[in-house]
Amino acid sequence: MAKPVRKTRLLRSLTRAAKAQRSMLTTLLDVYAPTPTKPARKAAPRKPATRPSVARPGLVPATGKWLAGRFPLAATSMQYWLYLPDHEQPRDGWPLVVMLHGCHQSATQFAQGTRMNHVAEAKGFAVLYPQQSVTAQAQRCWRWYDRATQEGGGETEVLASLIGSVCEQYPIDRRRIYACGLSAGAGMAAILALNHPERIAAVALHSGPVFGAGHSPIGALHVMRHGAAAHADAAISGLLLRRAATPLPPMPALLVQGEDDKVVDPVNQRQLARQWLQLNGLPAGPATRVALKPAGRGGSRNAHEIHDYVVGRKVVLRVVRIAGLGHAWSGGDPAHAFNAKAGPDASRMVLEFFGRHRR
Repeated sequence: MAKPVRKTRLLRSLTRAAKAQRSMLTTLLDVYAPTPTKPARKAAPRKPATRPSVARPGLVPATGKWLAGRFPLAATSMQYWLYLPDHEQPRDGWPLVVMLHGCHQSATQFAQGTRMNHVAEAKGFAVLYPQQSVTAQAQRCWRWYDRATQEGGGETEVLASLIGSVCEQYPIDRRRIYACGLSAGAGMAAILALNHPERIAAVALHSGPVFGAGHSPIGALHVMRHGAAAHADAAISGLLLRRAATPLPPMPALLVQGEDDKVVDPVNQRQLARQWLQLNGLPAGPATRVALKPAGRGGSRNAHEIHDYVVGRKVVLRVVRIAGLGHAWSGGDPAHAFNAKAGPDASRMVLEFFGRHRR
């Protein structure tokens, strides 16, 4: 009688596993449902209108200008917001951070959750928040897994054109333009930087997928949960080969990851670190220096490690691993989804890292 019982238990186990797999697949297909990419067309964008700076109740708005605009595309437009600090304009213009939100977020929610405008005001940065349209992707996900996008087309081309337009309209220091993102936005920020290294001086990737893999919604799920293994090295080798005629300049990167992330597995950060070492001509190996920050140090309730890879006197790659953090912006406003209050303050880390680099 034991054998039928074991067989019944096995069948039940297989049934539960199949249901769980279908559930994960349905979720991913809902998040990363493919829709046609609309090419950018040359047209003069409308001048952004001034709007009140975003802030949740009880949080004093940042004191600079909060501008809303639309960048025209072939059959639609991309909405964006721009924060200009309430500072005397520097001689060479303001440094600019391009902030790319994650899935299920809007640009304004990303600004509110990260509190980036407040940090940017203190440090004298302008901040650009492009917004993925729900007509382009139902859950506002940037399509970092799309092969054409990874190679510089699609949304990469649109974002590069938007940055160029903002630089033409406002006094921006073109040697100090940076890309930063969370989750799918981090994947998109990496692609933008690697396809436009002449424009992007450094990049910050928070909870981001490894570069150059996926190529379909199903492939994106595999990357998020398991990384890309050997494909990670191949993606960088392919990129360097494509740019053999115009070699990539150094691309400094800050990689931030929660060790309890159940959406984008921390293996992605390890593989991203390997990719960025390869990009910058550094051997894979231990960091130049490691700092261990226990919980409670510097106002952070999460212990974290900082691994720095240094060339000369510059940190080319900084890898931050945060204990107890899930899939959320570290040190963000928990009133908004995908933000964790405990810290460390990722927004401050990002701008302090960017402040040390220029093209």
